Amino acid sequence: MSGALRFRHQLPVLTWLVLIWILLWGTWSWANLLSGILVAVLVTNVLPLPAVVGGVRVHPVALLVFTWYFLKDLVVSSAQVAWQAIRPSGMQQGAIIAVQLRTDSDLLLTIISEALTLVPGSIVLDLDRPRRTLGIHLLHVDDADDVEHQRAGVLMMEDRVVRAFGTAEDIARLDHDGPVSELSPGSDGPEVPR
Repeated sequence: MSGALRFRHQLPVLTWLVLIWILLWGTWSWANLLSGILVAVLVTNVLPLPAVVGGVRVHPVALLVFTWYFLKDLVVSSAQVAWQAIRPSGMQQGAIIAVQLRTDSDLLLTIISEALTLVPGSIVLDLDRPRRTLGIHLLHVDDADDVEHQRAGVLMMEDRVVRAFGTAEDIARLDHDGPVSELSPGSDGPEVPR
């Protein structure tokens, strides 16, 4: 990779590291800016990050759709978790579910996992990379129909993420594969209520 291209790819990371450096010092000064640049260059050369294979393509309209639904899920789930925490009957039944995804991109799988974990009431416990299966803890489920509804919600999140950040091949694969089975053959079952 040429020096200019490498610098262009490192510029966002360098900028972020310099910003963090200045925030850690708590005050802006030329000395903090210059020392931050020096530390950022040193860190990125001594401890380089592995190259991201495949990259991301941002589709503006799909990104707006993803952002809208993510923020809506964030508000609704926050209200539901707050209500569960203060209601007289307390917490009810939770579940751990497995959801097999259709995308095969490491970067998209990471974005999906992070988006699911950031929404209150669910957390990704495991990612079985070869099977593309997420193990997700759900804070509250009412019944088996609710489990299936939440599983469908995970697949919708995958659909929105792939359409917002995926390559043309990722989107075509999503359209071609359609819905997947809930679990790979030989698994123990879709959920373990507690």
